[in-house]
Amino acid sequence: SFYQSFDCIISGLDNIEARRWLNATVCGLVEVDDDGDISDFSTIIPIIDGGTEGFSGQARVILPRITSCFECTLDLFPPQKSFPLCTVAQTPRLPEHCIAYAFTLQWPKEFDRKLDTDSPEDMRWVFDKALERSKKYNISGVTYMLTMGVVKNIIPAVASTNAIVSAACVNETIKILTYCSQSLNTYMMYNGSSGVYSHTYTPEKKDDCPVCSSVVRKMTVSAKMSLNELIQQLREGDLRLKAPSITSATGTLYMQKPPFLEKQTRPNLDKALNELIEDGEELTVTDPTFSHTSIGVTMTFKDDNIIMNE
Repeated sequence: SFYQSFDCIISGLDNIEARRWLNATVCGLVEVDDDGDISDFSTIIPIIDGGTEGFSGQARVILPRITSCFECTLDLFPPQKSFPLCTVAQTPRLPEHCIAYAFTLQWPKEFDRKLDTDSPEDMRWVFDKALERSKKYNISGVTYMLTMGVVKNIIPAVASTNAIVSAACVNETIKILTYCSQSLNTYMMYNGSSGVYSHTYTPEKKDDCPVCSSVVRKMTVSAKMSLNELIQQLREGDLRLKAPSITSATGTLYMQKPPFLEKQTRPNLDKALNELIEDGEELTVTDPTFSHTSIGVTMTFKDDNIIMNE
C-alpha cells in the first residue's frame, strides 16, 4: 500500500468524504488479531488532521485503533446542507434557492453536458440566471461569490487561520516523529472571530465505530422493510454511507458496481428483507466511503413499522 510507506500522515483535505476515506484506509492498515486487538503496533501510522473554516480551525492527532478516529467524531460535522427541490422550483425564499435552481434545473435544460464548476464561463452563466430569478421573486443577496460557494460548497479561507492550524499540525508531527514532547491529546480547536481563543479536549472513542472497532452493529427493523429502504436508512442514518453494497452468508443481495452485477441484483431492491435473509442473520456492508473496510450488521426482525438502531 502507498500509505504504508509513511511514518506519519498530515491531512489537509478540503472535504469530509475525503477525510473519511483516508481515515478508513489508514485504520485498515493496522494489523489486529481475531478479537480485534492490535497485534503489530508498528503498523500504526499516526494521522495529523487539520482544517479551517473562516476564522475557526482545528488540529487533531489520530492514532488508529488507539485514540478516537475521524469516524468516531463524525457527528461534529453535520451533513452538507441541501434544499428541497419543491422550494427551489416553486417558492424560492433565499438567494441560495435561486442559485440552486439555476444549476440543478436550468442548466440541464440548456446544455447536454455537465456543468464545469472550474469554468468561469459556466459559473458566470449560473450567476446570471440566478440573478435573473432573484429579481423575479424580489430576493436580494445573489452575488458571484455566493454562487461559487453554493455550487462548489466553498468555505471561505482566512490566511491567518490557515497559518495557525498548519503550524499546529507541523508541531504535532515533529513531536510524534522525534518524541521531543508530549503530543496533543487529542483535539485542538481554534477560534479567532472575536479574539484569539483555543482549547483542547479528548473525544471519546466509539465502541461501535465502523472503522476503528471490530464490533458487529445491530439493527432492529420491520420484516417487511424492502432492501431498498434498508439501503436508504444506511445512507441517511448515523453511518452516512454513500453507495452501500450488501452481501449475506448465502450470496450477494445488492452490489452497486460493476454494472452487470448491479443489474443482476437490482430485482432484490423491491423484495422484503424476510424474503432475502433470516431473522438474526449477519450482513456485510461495503461502501466507497470506507475504502476496503466492511461493516458487519446483525439484522433482527420486528413485525411492525418501528425502525431503530441499537
